[in-house]
Amino acid sequence: MSSTEKMPEVLARRPQRADARRNFEMLLVAARTAFDENGSSTSLEDIARRAGVGIGTLYRHFPTRQDLFESVYVAEVEALCRSAEDFADLDPWDALGAWLERFVRYVVTKRAIAEELVQGSDLFPSCRGAIEAAGEPMLRRAQEAGAARADVSFDDVLRLVGGITMFKDAAPGQIERVLGMALDGIRVR
Repeated sequence: MSSTEKMPEVLARRPQRADARRNFEMLLVAARTAFDENGSSTSLEDIARRAGVGIGTLYRHFPTRQDLFESVYVAEVEALCRSAEDFADLDPWDALGAWLERFVRYVVTKRAIAEELVQGSDLFPSCRGAIEAAGEPMLRRAQEAGAARADVSFDDVLRLVGGITMFKDAAPGQIERVLGMALDGIRVR
């Protein structure tokens, strides 16, 4: 089972017609950009304008603000999970490190969206399961190559990354530096 097969059905509402599918994708891109730039308080009208569609088109695809947040969040998790394949040809340690750098960037930029989502929903456990399905084989591969400590679990790695990404006012480069220190603690020397 692939990591994206475990994803919740949030994006199952992707339209089939080419023009509707294009509008849907443009709205996701516009929302992602707006949330990254302005946080979760971005107006839906601004998102529709950025996408070059009317507000009615936005509401046809995303009846509630929550639907939009969930769809952007899940689309980003899907992209993160797929990105594990981008590193498959790298040395096992380099692949794990590169993917974790991508993961940290994902978490830092999606904090505003995550804060808006309902914590009690099944969205977070489903997304976490997909992330585990993508990242755990990378850790295991690094362990089998003797590059990563055998006593480290992927849950340990997720907790490290989660702690690192909690810095609200990190100086430029600080998160990457701290991730490097954390990776040094996982690496076999």
